[in-house]
Amino acid sequence: MINTFFDTSLEFLKGVGPIKSKLLFKELGLKTYRDLIYFFPFRYTDRSKYLNINQIQSVNIDVQLKGKISQIEIIGSGRKKRLIFKFEDSTGSIELVFFKRISWIKKFIKKDQIYVVFGKPNSFNSKFSIIHPEIELYEKLKNLPQQSFCPVYHSTELLRKNNLNSRGILKLMNELFIKSKKLIEEENLSDNIIKKNNLLKRSEAVFNIHFPENENLLSRAIYRMKYEELFFLQLSILKNKSINHKNKSFKFREIGKHFNSFFYDSLLFELTGAQKKVMKEIRKDLLSGFQMNRLVQGDVGSGKTIIAIMSFMICADNGFQSCLMVPTEVLAFQHYNSLTSLCSNSNLNIALLTGSTKLSERKEILEKLDNGNINIIVGTHSLIQPNIKFKNLGLVVIDEQHKFGVAQRASLSQKGITSPHILILTATPIPRTLAMTFYGDLDVSVIDEMPPGRKQIKTVHKFDKDDDAILSFLLDKIKQGEQAYVIFPLIEESEKLDYKNLISGFNKLQNYFSQHNISLSMLHGKMKSDEKNEQIERFVQNKSKIMISTTVIEVGIDVKNASIMVIENAERFGLSQLHQLRGRVGRGNLQSYCILKTPYKLTHDAKYRMNILVESSDGFEISEADLRLRGPGDMLGTRQSGMLNLKIANLVKDGNILTIARHDAQNILDEDFNLIDIQNKSINRYFAKNLHQKIKWMKIS
Repeated sequence: MINTFFDTSLEFLKGVGPIKSKLLFKELGLKTYRDLIYFFPFRYTDRSKYLNINQIQSVNIDVQLKGKISQIEIIGSGRKKRLIFKFEDSTGSIELVFFKRISWIKKFIKKDQIYVVFGKPNSFNSKFSIIHPEIELYEKLKNLPQQSFCPVYHSTELLRKNNLNSRGILKLMNELFIKSKKLIEEENLSDNIIKKNNLLKRSEAVFNIHFPENENLLSRAIYRMKYEELFFLQLSILKNKSINHKNKSFKFREIGKHFNSFFYDSLLFELTGAQKKVMKEIRKDLLSGFQMNRLVQGDVGSGKTIIAIMSFMICADNGFQSCLMVPTEVLAFQHYNSLTSLCSNSNLNIALLTGSTKLSERKEILEKLDNGNINIIVGTHSLIQPNIKFKNLGLVVIDEQHKFGVAQRASLSQKGITSPHILILTATPIPRTLAMTFYGDLDVSVIDEMPPGRKQIKTVHKFDKDDDAILSFLLDKIKQGEQAYVIFPLIEESEKLDYKNLISGFNKLQNYFSQHNISLSMLHGKMKSDEKNEQIERFVQNKSKIMISTTVIEVGIDVKNASIMVIENAERFGLSQLHQLRGRVGRGNLQSYCILKTPYKLTHDAKYRMNILVESSDGFEISEADLRLRGPGDMLGTRQSGMLNLKIANLVKDGNILTIARHDAQNILDEDFNLIDIQNKSINRYFAKNLHQKIKWMKIS
């Protein structure tokens, strides 16, 4: 009965019908009664009181007024056209101003009828006005409860045109709750969890989110639904992690000639304590007979590549193939060069496969992969194409995994008949709440120690007016034999403009440095692979002294002689991206510098980003700040964060709830993994119905 009711199409709810039903689905993804009930408000306003117009004193604070329209006027034309109502009550008048939907609004508003107006006043020349307020006939609203905590729902322009603004959605919600008589789907948490966390029952929580009886119940209702959402998310992740640990894989027992040759002959420095610890964890995984699914986090320059190479050597010693998948061709080329150089004593066959690989060469590589004559292959997403077959793939290393889609990673890990071991590297420090969610089904290792002898990069914030001083500083350092990067932003929305800025910047620097016989290189996304590689090689071999580039050098290029990083328009980059760029210098023993260059006028957020970079070199501290500023969607990519489809919980703000929910989920799985205990019956029922499909995105193998 309950499920049948909540599965009913919204078309059959009073006030909806077929046209509005299609609109609600198209605009908000709402199809059934259940969808509507779990479409939660994003904020609340006080609709219990009416203010007199002469009581308005502040701007940007919501007010609710009741009165009549005494005058209607259209002023201006074209873009400056606006509709102005003179709105009056017994104490005074205020202007209501509309710049959009003028004809539609004018058609429905009549003089001398009583309206309710809600919005934020503005003040100009000591006169108050309200821009684009909500406006409704008082007659339509008088029977709705006038709440101290009135829910505000997301809507769209198209929905608003069809009387489905926030108030319209609230009316539908009211109708649905009357129809259901507070009938809410069954409880999905156990009595133990509800009691332990002092949670509201599910039915009470859902009702109070839409129609709060008081502030305390609203607060508890929101907490309950956030907890529920995060609990089931973590239950899925932890269950998947446990299943991954039971996937059979190859046992790498041998430590032989390839590893020993690399470790004793090619490795010219001692591993840090953190690198040794991580290698022990990897070695234990590779010996277990079960599939390794391990994420290695390490700040830029901490030595993750060495970890990957040693893992490749162990794989080769045991007779298996390895592959390394990276997000860009530039990075693939750099990794390939590093591997062939560092492994020159090993007699291993290492190949490079990207979208730019010539057809004849590609055919030869595919044959050698299939017959086992290639030991290690480096590539981009080309590696996941169906026609690529390995003879015995034993290890997959994925670099900067957040830059790949889930399906791409899964395709690569399924190239072997038996599940290959998976090692994921990231130089993007992942905030704790994101790590528990997006990588919560992986074992995590952290390289939290830099190689000895590295000097901390000095970071300064300069303005456009400081150009001459910056050029003089660059010239001085280059004369001392050092090299530099100058980075220009490349934002997709303004790609042509950014390309123009890059070329303009290159020409300006070329004019200045050519007077001193200093050669420059340039790198950008429009160049062909051969051109990019040629420019990189010139810089690596110290034939050019300055690399002028877009963010294609964000990861991958390792030039120990490069000691200066100048970032133009630094305000246009995210914190983590700036930190990644900064990590391209400071890789040798030279004192290195990062110059963040911006216009003098900056937004509050931009100033905050510059200050964080100047004051901190801790990648984890920077990533936490970046998460607070941008949210998980921008940090990890909207595709990846959108897969969670969180309705009420917020990974940035609800870290404490997430930690509690994960702890509770782990305890339940430890005691009753299959959720067959009678006390977990409600959890099992909800999990089986709602979450088996959802966890597929998390599976790497």
